[in-house]
Amino acid sequence: MIKVLSVNAGLPKQIASGDQKVTTGILKTPVSGRVKVNKLNLEGDAQADLSVHGGPNKAVYAYPSEHYAFWKSEFPDRALPWGMFGENLTLEGLLENDAHIGDQFRIGTAVLMVTQPRTPCYKLGMKFGRADMEARFLASGRTGFYLAVVEEGEIRAGDPAEQVEHGRNQISISTLLRLYYGPEPLDAALVRQVLEIDELPSGWRKRFLKRL
Repeated sequence: MIKVLSVNAGLPKQIASGDQKVTTGILKTPVSGRVKVNKLNLEGDAQADLSVHGGPNKAVYAYPSEHYAFWKSEFPDRALPWGMFGENLTLEGLLENDAHIGDQFRIGTAVLMVTQPRTPCYKLGMKFGRADMEARFLASGRTGFYLAVVEEGEIRAGDPAEQVEHGRNQISISTLLRLYYGPEPLDAALVRQVLEIDELPSGWRKRFLKRL
């Protein structure tokens, strides 16, 4: 069973690392009760830099709870509460290998669709106080994924996630990450298959067209 362990939200705040200060929406904390899910975000949640974050294809960020054990082994002295990676939904039972572009899930009264992997920015490193965190996060393959809101509704911690539609091309989040960031030679045939996915966001489409 796939279910939501925690719903996390937060408005943009300022964080600092050394002499650098930025405003970021990465600071999320668990929310109790039912939370409204709108086309662009959760109620009580917002993104700071809308040039690279947010929008309909990045309305909700989900992160597998199973990855927390890995990061705890990497950083045994650091507290890792739900929402530590900036996720809106801490999920159990859905990893990057099994989340496909275009897959749709009913959670509570909302329907959400998998759209793309999360690619980290320097603000994750600032939150962890580590300059290498951005690279480590991406190299681990434990990136989580973004969701678009197909039907607005309400969700809460404990809600199951019922798959209501499968992505037509069955390209997983992990496959997309390996295809673009992996060390192997570019698989042009697979790239063309990816480009056939109607739900693939335009940013990723441009990236792969450029690679071809």
